[in-house]
Amino acid sequence: MRRRTFITLLGGAAAWPLAARVQQPMPLIGFLNGGSSDGYAPMVGAFREGPNEAGYVEGRNVAIEFRWAEGHNDRLSALADDLIRRQVVVIAAGGTASVLAAKAATTTIPIVFEGGADPVELGLVASLNRPGGNITGISNFSAPLAAKIFELLHGLIPNSSVIAVLVNPTSPNLALSITKDVQAAAGALGQQIRILNASTEDEIDTAFATLAELRAGALLIGGDALFFSRRVQLAILAARYGVQLSAIRPSFLRRAA
Repeated sequence: MRRRTFITLLGGAAAWPLAARVQQPMPLIGFLNGGSSDGYAPMVGAFREGPNEAGYVEGRNVAIEFRWAEGHNDRLSALADDLIRRQVVVIAAGGTASVLAAKAATTTIPIVFEGGADPVELGLVASLNRPGGNITGISNFSAPLAAKIFELLHGLIPNSSVIAVLVNPTSPNLALSITKDVQAAAGALGQQIRILNASTEDEIDTAFATLAELRAGALLIGGDALFFSRRVQLAILAARYGVQLSAIRPSFLRRAA
């Protein structure tokens, strides 16, 4: 996502519920993400600028509560519930798993999301032009492009015996969608693939060790918050093992540089 787009979105996210709930002396914005704070530092900087541009200064007339799942998506439901108990006026949810957890936790508190999945297909919004309900946001639609990205990767290394795909099993909706689309594309191309799972930093290391055993020529990285947080680790491991990387999430590899 472009930084300016994210800043503009968060500025609007702040203005929308805060203006409606001015009776609170210090409105509270909730931030929910499946990744880690260090991995999302540039995004957090943009997030803080959004309310500032709308006239809300953190610590003076607005407060922000950050909740990070640290790659453990099974924690997101509890983290979302905690934000609601703290009476946040809006939840900014980053990634598919986060927005699904927020959606399950509240039907009244506004939710602003960013992600790569199709929000209509996930049931987050009624339509793109009229989202309805308490949820709105932006999507780069990277997940539905998984098959096309796989085809491009195959074209770069047509002689690779195996291409692997890395997904996070604790984000089942996204992992299933990516796996299904990539398997269909691989079948059409006659390309052997291997689906690898990782939901922790250690499991990412293990996945690359498996790549070496398989002699895989390339790895397609699923667009999960965990992998975005660990993009530097992924780039280092790819260089160590001599594996061609491609990512479903746009700008993923550029941000890892």
